[in-house]
Amino acid sequence: MAERTASRGLLDTNIIIDLPLIAPDDLPDLMIVSAVTVGELSAAPHHTADPAERARRIALLQHVESTFEALPFDTAAARMYGLIWAAVLETGRTSRRRVADLMIAAIAASHGLPLYTSNPKDFVGLEDVVDIHALTPE
Repeated sequence: MAERTASRGLLDTNIIIDLPLIAPDDLPDLMIVSAVTVGELSAAPHHTADPAERARRIALLQHVESTFEALPFDTAAARMYGLIWAAVLETGRTSRRRVADLMIAAIAASHGLPLYTSNPKDFVGLEDVVDIHALTPE
């Protein structure tokens, strides 16, 4: 009997936020995050006036920072970003408001990793560039 190879995948920011609501069997064995996700999580506490929600967001950021070593947006990802931007433009959509999503996709593509997201519509047109795994929180 052949051994199963451990799966690896880059988690979109929305998956990190909804992680407790995702069935573990739907996730890769090795979960990876990007520095862009850490940046989005770092900004999140500043987008609420509710002290309890701010504390929850800070706790999530601290958990991610202590659990994962984030993949950077490096030169390889920057080059891939151009291809991803072009793929989005080919669909007739604009990319301006989705810069973080496209940077995350570029990091996944430059590392040959599938991208796990609960917002697959954010990545329409990228199917030939990055392997998108759409997950639904329970």
